[in-house]
Amino acid sequence: MDANRPARYCRCGTRLARDNKSSQCAPCQTKARDFIIQPPDLPDEFWDTDQFRDAFTAQHIGHVSRAYRKHPQHIAVYGKDGIPQGVVAGWLGLTQAQISRIENGAPVRHLDSLTHWARTLRIPEHLLWFKLPGELPANGNVRMTEGEMATIPQQAPPRPVLLQAPSFRLPLGSSNGYASAIQSFRAADRQVGGGHLYATVVKYLQAEVAPRMFGVDHGSDGRLAFTAAAALTEMAGWMAHDAGRDQAAGQHFARSLDLVKLGNDRQLGIHILASMSHLAHHQRKSADAIQYARRGREVLARGPRLPELEARLLAMQARGFAVLRRSDDCTQLLTEAERVLEAQPAEERSPWVSHFDEGSLANEAARCLRQLGDLTQAERQAERVIELRPGDRTRSRAFGQLILVTVLIAQGRPDEACAVA
Repeated sequence: MDANRPARYCRCGTRLARDNKSSQCAPCQTKARDFIIQPPDLPDEFWDTDQFRDAFTAQHIGHVSRAYRKHPQHIAVYGKDGIPQGVVAGWLGLTQAQISRIENGAPVRHLDSLTHWARTLRIPEHLLWFKLPGELPANGNVRMTEGEMATIPQQAPPRPVLLQAPSFRLPLGSSNGYASAIQSFRAADRQVGGGHLYATVVKYLQAEVAPRMFGVDHGSDGRLAFTAAAALTEMAGWMAHDAGRDQAAGQHFARSLDLVKLGNDRQLGIHILASMSHLAHHQRKSADAIQYARRGREVLARGPRLPELEARLLAMQARGFAVLRRSDDCTQLLTEAERVLEAQPAEERSPWVSHFDEGSLANEAARCLRQLGDLTQAERQAERVIELRPGDRTRSRAFGQLILVTVLIAQGRPDEACAVA
């Protein structure tokens, strides 16, 4: 039978091995992972475009960033939007919002920040309008505006190192450093999947976070280290779950719940309970899943209102009731989650907590409605997931499409299901 199967090829042209279930060969998978963590080496001709020439003439590093992200070479590989801002943010140790402000705001003038950008993106020195450290900048203007102070690290590290393999380059030992690490892991997870990153996250916890938790690094903030450890351990749990290792995932989630008590981040603790509820659903433990969600809502009720977390917990409860065929309870909770999600938060969302938005809720609603047999509404919600998820959210779109496929099959529409699949 195998001899009659058509050969599959990676986009680089390499024939894929029979046991390779991925769409990429091993070298391309490695390149994809490395690309998320650090910029690739590029030939000199890469920089020879009109967009780059205009950006360098304008002396605007934000315009250089946009020209880099939307370079024809990157669009050909990553789609019409090129490289997502979140990926560039991970390389630089910034946030996606900061990248957006820099690309669309006034030119950055601070030499340390410009140097950090130039070295991180590996911009050829002869193209720069300023001199790298060792010489004075060409225009002599290195003062920083108040707006830039709010968006650029005051002392951007030249190329800080986190790990040896793969080679991370992010700052550590501070709230921004840990948050940047989380952000980069999330960006990589969206592109290549958690199964590829699990070992790297565990190694990062052992090599970089653990010494700060237990006093080896005497200059560290212990509570911050425990909070970061809780967030990264919870992330490791999700990556283990993605790789089909649910027992390990459960151990990670339980450990992270213990750690968060020492870090004292209330939002993260509630977020972990929601993750435990999700895992219990996949282990077909509906009663446990409902109980975890209820515990999270009880903790949430004692403090400021956080619509995203509340909506997620409501959706987790709804999934439990869908399995129990309690249709009225399920739909009531989904309706309440939709209403809650429109409310304004009473406090800022913790940087350790993942977003839960309309697309996330549509995904949960589609699962519930399919379970209850309401295939028309399940189809509508699955299509909404696909509509709300942009091209760089590959995995989320795929989940929405898979739910749609199962709904179409249940409706007796196999041709349409095959097309979506």
